[in-house]
Amino acid sequence: MNEEIAQLTVLQTIDHIIDTIDSQIQEEQDALDNKSAELADRETTIETLTEKIETLEKERRTLEVEIADEMVHVKNRQSKMMQVQTGREQTALLKEIEDAKKGVKEKEEKVVTIMEKVEQLTAEIEENKNLFKGETELLQEETENVKKAITAITKKKKTQEKKRETQAKKLKKQILKKYDTLRQHRNGLGVVKVVNGVCQGCFMTIPPQQYNLLLRGDQHFDCPTCQRIMYYEPVEE
Repeated sequence: MNEEIAQLTVLQTIDHIIDTIDSQIQEEQDALDNKSAELADRETTIETLTEKIETLEKERRTLEVEIADEMVHVKNRQSKMMQVQTGREQTALLKEIEDAKKGVKEKEEKVVTIMEKVEQLTAEIEENKNLFKGETELLQEETENVKKAITAITKKKKTQEKKRETQAKKLKKQILKKYDTLRQHRNGLGVVKVVNGVCQGCFMTIPPQQYNLLLRGDQHFDCPTCQRIMYYEPVEE
């Protein structure tokens, strides 16, 4: 293995460590973000239930007003019964009174149903509020723990970044730029081994002539398929 490839492989090892650290930081943050999203959903649920109660209460008040008006109407019709002189008028008034009482009964049943629904929704709100309170306290605790964890992980990252800076200086600017570009566009892998004539980046077979040149160990080539920098490393007995 030539010196340039040796330095590149060391750099890639450091980069892989940094990538792993970045993944750990992201995982910690994602877990916290998910908890925050769940808490926001809980708050939205409480707001939705509250709005439902407000709508039901508005409907209940409207029904109660209508019931009161119907009862006044019934009393007026009952009073008028004393003044009618014909059986036909009396029959019409009785039907009107009966219909009004029937309407009142239906509205009263609706009011009872609404009150039961409000009671159920109120219980759900109370349950969600208790959960929200507990989850809020837990999120605050987890936020502090995540901050500490990220701080500790970030220290490790800074150490590796210093190593990378030192290692990068050992490479020519042109090859370093090429390697960085490949890493960016090839899933973090810029330099790869060739095993049995197969690129370990894209797992495609390389031309035999190119493979034979790689076997010498003093050159490196670009994979004709994925363009990663290829090298050959003899297998230890």
